[in-house]
Amino acid sequence: MNNSDNLFALVKDGDKAAFETLFKTHYSNLCSYANTFVSDEELAQDIVQDFLFHVWEIKEQLPIEIPLRAFLFKSVHNRCLNVIKHQKIQERHKDFVFNDYKEAFYEEHFAEPNELHEKLRQAIDKLPQERKKAFLMHRYDELKYKEIAEKLNISVKTVENQIGKALQFLRDELKDYLPTFILLLGITIIKYLKL
Repeated sequence: MNNSDNLFALVKDGDKAAFETLFKTHYSNLCSYANTFVSDEELAQDIVQDFLFHVWEIKEQLPIEIPLRAFLFKSVHNRCLNVIKHQKIQERHKDFVFNDYKEAFYEEHFAEPNELHEKLRQAIDKLPQERKKAFLMHRYDELKYKEIAEKLNISVKTVENQIGKALQFLRDELKDYLPTFILLLGITIIKYLKL
């Protein structure tokens, strides 16, 4: 029985000093390994800490016939996969809730032309031509600044500047509708205006 296996057996028998040694010996390597999956150091540390404390809680059931290192890394690997799976489920749920809200908001405020709809259209029409084009490419076509810069043959900095000025202008023009306007921009509702 090598030192690692002996350490594993001691932990199984409830030896606190052996558990502390196991923790100190493997913690940082397990955190680095977990981080390769989750790409978040704090989350990786949480996963490893939870797992190692779980090892102590279930010490009597530890499978000491499996090499310690293999058991530790395989278990952390499985926990990382579970966390990633859970995150994806949460993201899908958030997207679902957001899309439902967005549709309800659109139906309530924009399905039929209303005052804000018309004011927004008029405000966008007042933008200088190049600024309007960059703004609509970003909001309507959902292009990134770099893509807009390439299409318009201008720098990314210029695109940032133009869109920033367009937003400021629209905020000023629609200050009476500001809370609704901010939400409207946040969900890229401009695509529904069909300019």
